[in-house]
Amino acid sequence: MPTQILIVAGALIFGLLGTVHLAYTFFTGLFSPRDAATEASMKLTHPRLTRRTTLWKAWVGFNASHSLGAILFAAVYLLLALAHMDWLREAPGLVWLAALGALAYLALAVRYWFRTPLIGIALASVCFLAAAIVLSV
Repeated sequence: MPTQILIVAGALIFGLLGTVHLAYTFFTGLFSPRDAATEASMKLTHPRLTRRTTLWKAWVGFNASHSLGAILFAAVYLLLALAHMDWLREAPGLVWLAALGALAYLALAVRYWFRTPLIGIALASVCFLAAAIVLSV
């Protein structure tokens, strides 16, 4: 039971962060540059890779896909923990995979992001790591 609670908690944190990030991406200007000229330039500039998009569209798309990845990660582990906990007990490697995934997000948060996702991802990482350790003992 404590292992299940830890996995659910870690997944809920990722789901919340992903959902808020998706909402911020499409329904607020919180990810827009403070300098309006930078945003205008992003809307007119193409990456070297292709002229079929702009840096602005890529920025929005990257933020949206990042959100969807966190939401999917959360959904998979919520489903496993709530409906198929026996699978996780039989294959603790799946929980270690969640812990490694969370730690990868944590490394990104430390290097590139700001305090709120860093704290949330650190908490989720602790939950997944603790669950993996308990299942492996």
